Amino acid sequence: MHPLNSISRRQLLAAAALAVPAFQAFGQAPRTLRIGNQKGVLSFLKARGTLEKRLAPLGVNVTWTEFNAGPVQLEALNVGAIDFGDVGEAPPIFAQAAGAPLVYAAATVPRPTSEALIVPKGSAIQKVSDLKGKKIAYNKGSNVQFFLAKLLEKNGLAYSDVQHAHLPPADARAAFAQGSVDAWVIWDPFLASAQKTLDARLLADATGVVNNRGYYFTSRSYADKNADILRIAVEEVGAIEKWAGSQRADAATEYAAVLGLERSVVEVAVNRTAYGTVPITKAILAEQQQIADTFFELKLLPKKINILDAALAGAA
Repeated sequence: MHPLNSISRRQLLAAAALAVPAFQAFGQAPRTLRIGNQKGVLSFLKARGTLEKRLAPLGVNVTWTEFNAGPVQLEALNVGAIDFGDVGEAPPIFAQAAGAPLVYAAATVPRPTSEALIVPKGSAIQKVSDLKGKKIAYNKGSNVQFFLAKLLEKNGLAYSDVQHAHLPPADARAAFAQGSVDAWVIWDPFLASAQKTLDARLLADATGVVNNRGYYFTSRSYADKNADILRIAVEEVGAIEKWAGSQRADAATEYAAVLGLERSVVEVAVNRTAYGTVPITKAILAEQQQIADTFFELKLLPKKINILDAALAGAA
């Protein structure tokens, strides 16, 4: 007897149903989720393949493109090259001001200990008010610029009371190590690296000053047509964030490999990071509005923007 003859018709039909993607069975066109990611939580998600497994029954193909910074990711979104990604607080504000069709899909919990103002170990600067007249390095237009503005304000200093050195992280680190600047405002893992390898002293982190959240974004058109895909993507991101928060030793090892940094450095950053994903609310968007308004006052934005224009329908 031919082997096939021993298989029932029902078994054949069941096998065929599994072999044919759902979108073909129902005559629907295949869908794609194009993710743009930086080195971080989304890298963990990519490595596991759990998102692909969850989306397979929907006939969704997932692609990944790695970027080295948030602004580049959002430019890719603007030209229609990606559908979803992760970013800090500042880049989406500038992208919205430039007319990008972004909307906020989810946020991280606050991470105020993951950015800080540091000084050399032997510096005479002992408190924030001692920064008056000093030269401070930071990345212009980033979340740390907002943190610096609010930190100075909280400690009775005007933004103009300090000298501003606009330097990207690599150049700022060199200037800090050479003593060309008096302080540096920076985020992890650069912050942890400066503490471990340059013996930098932490003068103040963002606790009690700003929240320092991360965001997951998409485009308005993608969100309108693919709410089911986005819901699953956010759920899977949340699961990875939960894993990182509960398995910090493993997360540090994996993150060190992703970043190509010493584990001892990454461990410092991971251990003080708050992990978790939360829905976008109007209160969270109000945090972004405060940043946008501050950047406009500092003449970093060409016009005022309304962050609610980048909200998904139903934000609580």
